[in-house]
Amino acid sequence: MTTGLTTDQLIDRFGRKITYLRISITDRCDFRCVYCMAEQMEFLPRAAILSLEEIYQIAKVFTELGVKKIRITGGEPLVRKGALGLLQQLGQLASLDELVLTTNGSQLVELAEPLCKAGVKRLNISLDTLDPIKFKAITRTGNLQQVLQGIEVAKTQKFTRIKLNAVILKDRNHQEVPDLVRFAIQQGIDISFIEEMPLGIVEQHNRAEAYYSSDDIKADLAREFSLVHTETKTGGPSDYFHVAGTTTKVGFISPHSHNFCGSCNRVRLTVEGRLLLCLGNEHSIDLKQLMRREDYQEADLKQAIIDAMLIKPERHEFNLHEQPVIMRYMNMTGG
Repeated sequence: MTTGLTTDQLIDRFGRKITYLRISITDRCDFRCVYCMAEQMEFLPRAAILSLEEIYQIAKVFTELGVKKIRITGGEPLVRKGALGLLQQLGQLASLDELVLTTNGSQLVELAEPLCKAGVKRLNISLDTLDPIKFKAITRTGNLQQVLQGIEVAKTQKFTRIKLNAVILKDRNHQEVPDLVRFAIQQGIDISFIEEMPLGIVEQHNRAEAYYSSDDIKADLAREFSLVHTETKTGGPSDYFHVAGTTTKVGFISPHSHNFCGSCNRVRLTVEGRLLLCLGNEHSIDLKQLMRREDYQEADLKQAIIDAMLIKPERHEFNLHEQPVIMRYMNMTGG
């Protein structure tokens, strides 16, 4: 590095060290999941989003400032042209410990092998139901069989870990929690259950009425499985339990019932170039505007990222009983 900056610069005013960057590379997706986006979405024009080259430059700077884990998200990241090439570049970053990807699984039949070769270490695959009819209702456009085939292909590759992510909604898919765990056990993979995030306006359900807590899920699972708490950490917010007698771990991401903000170690880069300091707040800086100035220099980017740590809030303020203050949808933010 030529700026004299050290790799311990990304510490916020609450003493939390930032080592994890989540990057949304597209707001587009081939699904239209009801908790993620509206059925008729207006997507950003190309000029409004970061180029792949700009994304790489930002990622490189973050690793120079101490970030060890990068997760690529969307929308569905694999629908963006050039995504695989970007992942290959990111996989070459010398100081990056782990490159991971969140996907809906629709492209894995074709791309699981090249993703693994590109340096992606772990996959998170969204799977909210094993019922084809429910799957269609939740995703609006998705094909369950295509995703299940993608999981099978991914298992043939040498990923260090494959995990399912399931957003659980009361009376929509909460009855399937034991089935999803049984499926994960049969596949020899892990699963995390997620409480719905109140981002963007949704039309097909009332979030307060659809809320199903991690504690409810644990109670459901306790009737059939023995869950043993573990100290497993993957750099994210999941609290993990080992399913006794199996190799499967069950995680719980609980923004409402068990707030995890105190140990937050991550920031997000949105598709339009905002460095978002908290999922549940709008504290951010515009890195795209900075990078497109005529007098832009990389040192300016590094200093802007360091300075942004001063505005990272202490915690989110999610409220299921009010219209969301955060109007952006998850596909804009990155899942």
